Amino acid sequence: MAMSRTGGGGAAGRPPVPVRRPRPTAPALDYYLVRPRPPGDRPAAPPEGIVVEEFLFGADHQVLRVDSAAWTPGGPGWWTARELSRNIRADPELRGRVVGVPRHRAEVVYRQLGGATLPDEATLRGHLRAGDTRAASAPLLLSPEQVTPGFHSTRVYRVLFANELGPDHLVELSSVWQMTGTDPTRPDGVVGSARRRVGADVFRWELRRIGVVGAYCLDLTVDLATGRDDGVRPVLRELTTTLRLRGLIPVTVERFS
Repeated sequence: MAMSRTGGGGAAGRPPVPVRRPRPTAPALDYYLVRPRPPGDRPAAPPEGIVVEEFLFGADHQVLRVDSAAWTPGGPGWWTARELSRNIRADPELRGRVVGVPRHRAEVVYRQLGGATLPDEATLRGHLRAGDTRAASAPLLLSPEQVTPGFHSTRVYRVLFANELGPDHLVELSSVWQMTGTDPTRPDGVVGSARRRVGADVFRWELRRIGVVGAYCLDLTVDLATGRDDGVRPVLRELTTTLRLRGLIPVTVERFS
């Protein structure tokens, strides 16, 4: 599928790592490069376009909508890319040609493709219309709520991803997150787990393979020391971005308790 304009649309007992407060996660938009189909014996061609997305969240940090826009060289400008965004997650061939990048990489490619200066994020948000809406629902309770002793409340979030995670990226994650139990062949699908203390709150997560190929999830358990949940969104954002820049494509965020 060529890129084209489409209308409308941790291990038990292991202590947490040292206290670490969430860092600013701006820019908040996600950037992707779309490569052309493999050229066979010809030299690799430059990207054929750029996709920009933003996940919009509800009060309980579940995804409500994914907005997107795309740009191709020689075109009339940025266009709403609802269908393209959906196809990236549904079509393995297209997804294999999509690469998550930081904004500074998108800026370089935008100039190389003749786009001059990449618009700032406030301007880009003006093109993020007709987003792919997710049905709002109450948290899915997998079991009776169990609050970790010593905490005010405990929540569980699941971030779903499409695509494959390469061996080198798994090694990187093991280092970046100080993951334990890293083993992509475990029968339960868990390829590693980690934890972090942010202030008085504790975050524990597992990276899990779903099925045989092409899908992962990040299960994040949050132990909140008080009724405030200010740290949840920055941590979700940081963990999701870390995986996105290593080949996985986020699909949605759900709350399970």
